[in-house]
Amino acid sequence: MASEVHEFNWPDRVVIGTIGEPGSRTFYLQARAGSDMTSIALEKQQAAVVAEMIDEILDQVATVAGNSFSVPTHTPAELVDNDPLEEVDEAFRVGSMNLGWDATVAQVVLEAFSLDESHPEDEPGAIMQVRMPVGTARAFAMRTHEVVAAGRPVCSSCGYPIDPEGHACQDPELS
Repeated sequence: MASEVHEFNWPDRVVIGTIGEPGSRTFYLQARAGSDMTSIALEKQQAAVVAEMIDEILDQVATVAGNSFSVPTHTPAELVDNDPLEEVDEAFRVGSMNLGWDATVAQVVLEAFSLDESHPEDEPGAIMQVRMPVGTARAFAMRTHEVVAAGRPVCSSCGYPIDPEGHACQDPELS
């Protein structure tokens, strides 16, 4: 059993945001229900994959014959959240994540497990579980795509990020 469980069944807010400048940003998943709030650090790639997978889950559920879940194809305007992260107190750094669909309550379920080497592999040190209704999940994915894309521009030749100080192209054909 995990030593810490941060559970958000109907969060008031769930977002991915960053602290720092492009090139040295730290990504956080932050959930809040009432006064209970948890922030966990994750990698940019983890954030990008979570957003893609949430969109895929919602798109698949929307195409199920007889679907009674009213899955929005776009983010409902009233659920757009462009506010910055609230005060960040990092609970843990993410090692792995799971995504699922709970049809009994029409929610996307996101589980994040801590990167904690002091616990056996089958016993994570901490878990954050967030259950998002479909509209909230769609808004979460949209914001996450935007946050990930807001980093450093990518070189059209080599695909590597361009730093503010300049860029030495990594394309071997151009060397």
